[in-house]
Amino acid sequence: MLKLSKLAAAVALMLAGTAALAGEVEVLHYWTAGGEAKSAAELKKIMEAKGHVWKDFAVAGGGGDNAATVLKSRVVSGNPPAAAQIKGPAIQEWAAEGVLANMDGVATAEKWDSLLPKVIADVMKYKGHYVAVPVNVHRVNWMWANAAVLKKSGVATMPKTWDEFFVAAEKVKKAGLIPVAHGGQNWQDFTTFESVVLGVGGAKFYSDALVKLDQKALSSDTMKKILTTFKHVKDYTDKNASGRDWNLATAMVVKGEAGMQIMGDWAKGEFIAAGKVPGKDFLCAAAPGTANAFTFNVDSFAMFKLKDAAAQKAQADLSAAIMSPQFQEVFNLNKGSIPVRLNMSMAKFDDCAKLSSKDFVETAKTGGLVPSAAHGMAISPAAEGAIKDAVSQFWNDDKISVAEAQKRIASAAKTK
Repeated sequence: MLKLSKLAAAVALMLAGTAALAGEVEVLHYWTAGGEAKSAAELKKIMEAKGHVWKDFAVAGGGGDNAATVLKSRVVSGNPPAAAQIKGPAIQEWAAEGVLANMDGVATAEKWDSLLPKVIADVMKYKGHYVAVPVNVHRVNWMWANAAVLKKSGVATMPKTWDEFFVAAEKVKKAGLIPVAHGGQNWQDFTTFESVVLGVGGAKFYSDALVKLDQKALSSDTMKKILTTFKHVKDYTDKNASGRDWNLATAMVVKGEAGMQIMGDWAKGEFIAAGKVPGKDFLCAAAPGTANAFTFNVDSFAMFKLKDAAAQKAQADLSAAIMSPQFQEVFNLNKGSIPVRLNMSMAKFDDCAKLSSKDFVETAKTGGLVPSAAHGMAISPAAEGAIKDAVSQFWNDDKISVAEAQKRIASAAKTK
């Protein structure tokens, strides 16, 4: 009896300890639509299974601007959430304010350094310490096409170079269809521009021009060629492109009104939602000239300093859950992106995702894995905004020469 009562006491103590470490985890995110909302629900389920209380702090607005405003007021008032959806250089900006938590404990236990490409791990760190956790990888340098439109136009394969791209575009135009579906919004212009920079200049030039903002690269003859190529793409878009949302441009390709679109892999979700099959109804390929490179856009959660020990334990469990194979698979199947872990099985993913994952792993080794300047991964928000505006002005105004556009972009890159 004595042994039994001792055992009961030990179990009661153990349960009390577990209960004491079960904490509330408040997560600020902007996953409020479709597959993203499903993914947030999956993360909640994982955390509740560990005994924690999930407090959802969802702020609508896909770009996250609304969420950023709410977050600032919470942090200033000394009441930050456990985790907030933040990405790219903005993570370091928050860390410099001294409000982010050191997550090295969980990162070491879970071996993140061996699971993540260094270029992505570095984005998650501040002064060598993990302060954020990556969720996924979006590939930005994709081109999508309607298979039937290409066939009808006499285009046998997806163009691999910009020269082939313009030959294909001309054939689609002669077939009486719109060669390139585009939405005339500045971030879409910049998305196309950075794919042209990568395709014409290569990964090293891209890094010099759009990551290091090197004036020599921005003022070079290579940049002249890039701007000429970029403006030529516009010749194959339609006159109603101005102000069009990206998904409406994708819908033009889905419906067979347009041949091709240069857009990140979130476009794939539109094809899938319309019941289209990759490789049969629609085709995916790296944007022209970029097969050996990969522009990444990574969603991530920055972890904020918390005082309560139970909340800190919940935060560590949340970090481990985000990087777990279970969540990485579910989230990315829903989102159209790919897992950020390098050792993931891609068995359940479609052919476009498998190609993306293969290229992600390979470019991580070769130096072709580069951050997307157009999607907040490479440069300060101020410089990004200034360059984006200069690129769009050139795209929209035929009176601006290549030389003038080059000067404006080089000047915009100096914005602090």
